[in-house]
This record gives sequence, C-alpha cells and structure tokens, in this order.
Amino acid sequence: MKVLNSPTRHEEVYEIIDAIESKDFDGLKSELGDLLFLVIFYAQLAKEDQYFDLNDVIEGICNKLETRHPHVFDQDFIASGKQFDWEQQKHQERRQKSKQHQVSLLDDIPATMPELKRAQKMQLRVAKKGFDWPQVAMVWEKLQEESDEIKQAVEQKDRNHIEEEIGDLLFVCVNLARHYGVDADKALRIANKKFEKRFRDVERQADWQIENYSLEQLEIFWQQAKINLSD
Repeated sequence: MKVLNSPTRHEEVYEIIDAIESKDFDGLKSELGDLLFLVIFYAQLAKEDQYFDLNDVIEGICNKLETRHPHVFDQDFIASGKQFDWEQQKHQERRQKSKQHQVSLLDDIPATMPELKRAQKMQLRVAKKGFDWPQVAMVWEKLQEESDEIKQAVEQKDRNHIEEEIGDLLFVCVNLARHYGVDADKALRIANKKFEKRFRDVERQADWQIENYSLEQLEIFWQQAKINLSD
C-alpha cells in the first residue's frame, strides 16, 4: 500500500496541536480537515488493496472504546463495582495481537513517535511494573553520573561516544521529569517557545541585524528581552 512520508503525516498532527495551543479555531478547523483527509485517503488506499475500508476503521474504534471502557459501556461491570485495570487490558490486547506466546511491555509503542514522548512512555510503562528508581534522589545521582560521562567522552574526543552519552543524559532528564509529574515533551515545548519569544525580541532590539553586534551586546539585549517578556 502506498503511504505518504512520515514528515507529511506528523506535520498534520503538529499543526493541530499548534492551532489548539494558539486557540486558533479557524486554523484548527482547517487542520482537522487535513487530518480527516489523510484518514479517508489511507482508508481508500487500503480498500483498493482489499485490506479494509473506512467502515472497518469506524467499527474498529467503536469496538475499542467499548472494550477499553467497560466502566462506561458494560452494565454488568458497572454493577460489579470492580476497578478497571487499563494496563492489564492493554497487555491482554498485545498478547492477542502477537503471534508469540510472550510479549513485551514495549511492543506497541510506535518507533516513529517523537523520541522525547517515546522515552517517557517507555519509562512510565515499565515503572508501573516496578522497574523504576524508588527515590527521585537516585535519578539526580544518575543525572550527575551521565553528565560526568559526557565530559569523559569529550576528553577522549570520541564523537560516537559523546552522542551516546548525551542521549543517556536526555533519557535520564525525561525520567526526572516523570518523577516530578512533568510531561517532558510539553516542558521542552514551553522552553522552545520561551526562547523563540526572547530571541525575536533580541532581533527587534538589534534592528534585525544581530550579526552587527558582539556577543556581549547581544547578551545585554537578551537580559532586556527577559525583562520585556516577564509576566
């Protein structure tokens, strides 16, 4: 089946998120239309290749909603007063999908998911089964350890090792965020937006000619931008 490249597919989702966060409802209407087009487009391709059609897609999500929400749809379950175990249900579904007897907790985490989100999702899933640092102080210690290992790799001038150790540091940062109940992807998005706003103010102060100023002068502009944009 023919598919669009990943950037095209991911871009639509990012544009929806941006429209929601910007409260651009006209833009959101348009972006949801783009996403709906992709759903219909892929369903049509699948139909032409005799895999499934749009009706199958709709039926599938309806069945999934009922299966994963017995506390809403299953009157017998509601009457029993039982607590629904979401993770256990997901694990059973993974077993049913897998042709192997044993399945991993990580099996259905998409490899194409943005890596920051993927790291946090993997960590959260294994932590629920006890594979986790019991105290956040241990995460702080690991953060320092990974930082020291980056310095060692830099001293050795081993680019591959530097890359690996920086990746390890980022992974631990995600773990730290999780321990404090923070969404790492959202935290980085906030940091990116803050940098963007401040840097645009620096450009404005430099009359959009930052190359004509020294780093010391730009630092003054940066500090002023922090004041200008403070809440």
